[in-house]
Amino acid sequence: MTAAARSGPGATATVPPGPPRADPVVLRPLRTGNAFEETVERLLQTIRLGLVPPGQRLPAERDLATRLGVSRATLREALAALHAAGWVEVRRGRSGGTFVREGAPVPGAGPVPSPAEVEDVLVLRRVVEVGAVEVAAQRSLSAAQRRELDTHLRLAEAAPAEDYRRCDSRLHLALAEASGSPSLVAVVADARTRLNDLLDRIPLLAANLQHSNVQHRRIVDAVLAADPARARAEALRHVEASAALLRGFLS
Repeated sequence: MTAAARSGPGATATVPPGPPRADPVVLRPLRTGNAFEETVERLLQTIRLGLVPPGQRLPAERDLATRLGVSRATLREALAALHAAGWVEVRRGRSGGTFVREGAPVPGAGPVPSPAEVEDVLVLRRVVEVGAVEVAAQRSLSAAQRRELDTHLRLAEAAPAEDYRRCDSRLHLALAEASGSPSLVAVVADARTRLNDLLDRIPLLAANLQHSNVQHRRIVDAVLAADPARARAEALRHVEASAALLRGFLS
């Protein structure tokens, strides 16, 4: 018996449904090496699309980790971030688990950008910021330029959460400045302004900030080593990590 179980002659008792089966198109193995960010993205897509409705339990951790192809530690880190952001709650006991909260958070203020508007900003950022990093790595930087990159890298790494966005933006502008193209710096500045309008609509996730700092250091190291291919690859990995979170929260 599936939907009901008999408890007496002619009587039935409804069996409570288990957690809904989330769409495998969403809960599928990740595409890139940004495991935390993409895990958050996939879980948010599952919730925002209503595949697991408010009040319902997400699949078990073991099942989710297997579907997404991530470690249990990464999954728990992502679930903890969503809990801190108000998307899920943890219930204890035999019928416990991670449940989608009733009522979704509404980050940011003003009109919510359309998915097309979000994607437009992400495409612009990917082209101009990754390109700027690649060009910077092709140049012979002066001692002053190298110090400038190192200074802004350290400021971003040490920044408290309330000042992180500013320090992060300043580091990316310093990388653009290292390209030697004032026009490119102007375009990157415009892209960062639009990007920050989107980032201000989503919560700051501590794990993501830690990952960003690691990625920032890899980008700067590649630029200082004059390795354009590695610089481009690291920059692309970094911008796609942010893109995964923005698509998850806003698309």
